Amino acid sequence: MGRETRPYRKGEMQIAEVANGIIDPVLARRAGISTSLLGSWDEIAGEDFADCSRPEKISWPRQNASDEAGGYQPGVLTVACEGARALFLTHAQGELIARINAFFGFPAVRQIRIIQKPVSVAAKHRARPQPLKGDAARRLDGMMEGIESDALKRAVARLGTAVLQKKR
Repeated sequence: MGRETRPYRKGEMQIAEVANGIIDPVLARRAGISTSLLGSWDEIAGEDFADCSRPEKISWPRQNASDEAGGYQPGVLTVACEGARALFLTHAQGELIARINAFFGFPAVRQIRIIQKPVSVAAKHRARPQPLKGDAARRLDGMMEGIESDALKRAVARLGTAVLQKKR
């Protein structure tokens, strides 16, 4: 007997949705960031910096009544980075700003402030999923037929591997 998948009933929500609904306003008020930015940080930072950095907060400029622009101004993202890797992150911050702004869909960040400090141990020792084998691998390959973008194909492969992998 296989496990049945059913659509959610009206009014049902996943625990992650409830938690994000509670946590997002607190994070937005205290740090100016959202759980979606934290959850997507590995993809935004890329392989070079995902394991050694994490976003801490976004500082937004204060609005002056005499400010002629009167509009929105991008903020400064504070990123924690470990040791000497902070130097490499400094050199790559232009690309990182572009990725962050692409994630938000508007120019949210104008500058990155890097602080050197240890990044959480849990993020460091996160287990990488093992490649799929057998029927699951063939099923995932079949789902990815027709995807032309290499970046999208890699992202779908990561997601599919995590979803289709047998639980330990």
